[in-house]
Amino acid sequence: MLWRNLLGKGLCKPASLIFPLEGIFPRKFTFSGRRHREMKHLFDFSDFNVYDSEITNLSVGAPGPDLLAQCCEIFKEATEHRLNYEKENNSFLFQYGPTLGMNDFREELSTFLTREYGSEVQKKSIVLTSGATNGLHHILSCLLDMNAVIFVDEVTYMIALEAFQQFTGMKIIPVPFRDDGVDIGELRRLVQLHKFTPHPDKLFWGLYYAIPTFHNPTGVTLSREKCQNLVAMAREFDFLISCDDVYNLLYYTGESPKRLFAYDRQSDEGYRGHIISNGSFSKILSPGIRIGWMECPKRIVEVFRNSGIIKSGGAINNYTSGIVTSLLQLGLAKKQLTTYCAAYKERMEAVCKILRDDLPPEVKFIPPTGGYFAWLTFPPTFDAVAFNQFCQEHHSVIAIAGPKFSPIQAHRNCLRICVVFHSVDTMRNATRRLCAAYRAFVSR
Repeated sequence: MLWRNLLGKGLCKPASLIFPLEGIFPRKFTFSGRRHREMKHLFDFSDFNVYDSEITNLSVGAPGPDLLAQCCEIFKEATEHRLNYEKENNSFLFQYGPTLGMNDFREELSTFLTREYGSEVQKKSIVLTSGATNGLHHILSCLLDMNAVIFVDEVTYMIALEAFQQFTGMKIIPVPFRDDGVDIGELRRLVQLHKFTPHPDKLFWGLYYAIPTFHNPTGVTLSREKCQNLVAMAREFDFLISCDDVYNLLYYTGESPKRLFAYDRQSDEGYRGHIISNGSFSKILSPGIRIGWMECPKRIVEVFRNSGIIKSGGAINNYTSGIVTSLLQLGLAKKQLTTYCAAYKERMEAVCKILRDDLPPEVKFIPPTGGYFAWLTFPPTFDAVAFNQFCQEHHSVIAIAGPKFSPIQAHRNCLRICVVFHSVDTMRNATRRLCAAYRAFVSR
């Protein structure tokens, strides 16, 4: 297998060398000069421009303008509510905030998450962040040995891979990923192979970066058995598992899947705390507000409480967390979440029906029960990179091919479709065009 060949005899290159990938964004995408000053959103001037009216872009995992427009009114109401409160309470919102976040924010968030998850979330476990990526950076810089080993799924969130590359002393090890999630046996073998004693000032020698619920890009949710095995392994070998839990509340059938953090029970014999649930309001409220949270064991909370970076600025994004507190108190965050779930469910079901009806049996996909993404697996010799380019040039639709999600540029026969940005009618039309493009591509 390709990943075995790259690993060789258990050796792995540093993060800065293991990815011979071009940047996630094309060269025409720039953050400097004239174009930077004209940018209206992150995706301007790139192949990921979902606002381009000339092509239906199915690449970006973000709410669309039809849904974000509703934020204007709810944020207006929440802002007025919070500012009236501040006038009577010393305007602490405009002061440096408590390191872990304001008490009322953490209280309201814990209540909200307890209700939505269907299992307890404790206020004392919550650390305010400016989104899941910010949380991941804190994890990498505060908790891990600077020569740590990072285990990642063979396909995973593409920009997390870029974040890991910034820590050039760390090693990135890809782990095989099956139809039901990470290969537990291979992860165990690799953990045993690479384990070492960390620097005494750091808690962990290694990290498994996981997306246990509605995985990006595959949409897979880990089974109860896999979750239990992961927790047991993390305890046995004393490594950290960081869960990118940004899609957990976007479930379209039944109840919210149990998060991995809840399997690491404090009542268990030998419990120390090896799991972080890294969450964000970007997917369930608004990406632009830059508010998230980490749910952490006590020993990890204390590391973050004493972080010089966090202490220097006080609570991260203190002002906006106050507005979000009012959104939670007034029930407006729940209202927006309900709107998102209804819209995304309709779009996902519409896309999956067309994929089932219009694609031949050799194209495989598992219909997700939540989240943002549908993952298509074509026959082994199929070139999804070339197909994606063909779709763009001849059918005015584009998604993201598998190698973008792989640290070893594997899964070239796969394609990720994001279903959430465009209206259901646009999604139906785009999916039909993509299916027509497949028939045309293979018949050439």
